[in-house]
Amino acid sequence: MGLSGNLRTMDLPEILQWISIGRKTGTLHLNRRSIQKRIVFKEGVVYTSWSNDPRESLGQFLIRDGLVTEEQLFKALLHQEQQGRFLGAILVTEDVLAEDDLREALRTKAVESIYDLFLWPEGQFEFKEGEFPELIHLEVPVTAVILEGVRRVDEWKRIRKVFPSANITFRRADATYHSREPAERRALELVASGKTLAEISLELRRSEFDAASLMFDLHARGIVAVDQILDATVGADPVGAIKDFLAIADQRFEARRYDAALEAYEEVLGLDRLNQNAKKGVLAVTEARDRERALSTVKQDKVPILRMTLADLTSQNIDPQEGFLLSRINGQWDVRSILKICPIAEETALLIFARLASRGIIDLVDAG
Repeated sequence: MGLSGNLRTMDLPEILQWISIGRKTGTLHLNRRSIQKRIVFKEGVVYTSWSNDPRESLGQFLIRDGLVTEEQLFKALLHQEQQGRFLGAILVTEDVLAEDDLREALRTKAVESIYDLFLWPEGQFEFKEGEFPELIHLEVPVTAVILEGVRRVDEWKRIRKVFPSANITFRRADATYHSREPAERRALELVASGKTLAEISLELRRSEFDAASLMFDLHARGIVAVDQILDATVGADPVGAIKDFLAIADQRFEARRYDAALEAYEEVLGLDRLNQNAKKGVLAVTEARDRERALSTVKQDKVPILRMTLADLTSQNIDPQEGFLLSRINGQWDVRSILKICPIAEETALLIFARLASRGIIDLVDAG
């Protein structure tokens, strides 16, 4: 027996309980805009999960936890292309990663991908009974997943009262504090450099929830304070206003009213300049109109180089994703190399390269 619908009308805990109580074996497919996720069940127990979100790839979790460097990941991905083997197996064979660390990273990757679903306000779902791909498994009771997911929803509400959007910056409230935790140390470095919460999330390779939780803890301990909320929100319910504008934008996009859709996405960005759904919407509109042209202008064997000094860059309106890609340009790596270690979808990154080139910020030159 299958089950399908939208998370607006049947929430994730209900779906998981239905699968658990029925001791069902199969795969739950979930889709929201460009993000696709799968949760595999065996006799009502979570067996494993999969996601196409680039932030949830194994490589990004390994970098996030300091288990591999960007250079090590890049080399392993090259070997993966040549050998057709699993990335984790390559890293273990080459003594870059311990087998126990790989197993724990795979487990973390799988459960974090599921927990993120609890924060989805809507999305299509379909349970396909009997569909059971043989993948590396973790086997987690559904009850444990639901309890943690619900806890995160409640925590998210608490965080949003203090951090109303990802478009905020911080300042050190306690300059004497020195952390022994690598993630905290890196977060405080990013705070000192004026990064927004969205930029901190990207640089730490953490989901918006994880990054906000880390910063919320530092805030609660009096180590950091909110410095600026960039771009004032309007009305008593800015989150509700953003949700309404996104719904309007999506409807216009589906109707191929691209200019009107772009206007609605820009309304969202006026409230929250770093809203990832709106930014994806803007990119989707751009791709629908000139994807072929943009992709044809960015050859992956070209090497991006900066045309501006760092001082000149500060006067540019650089968004978080553009800033992340710019920080990886070293005059040696070609576009293909940067894409391999980038926690941004490939087509999105290619369009960003095209946009940076058209603005005169970078050049794309032949290797060597």
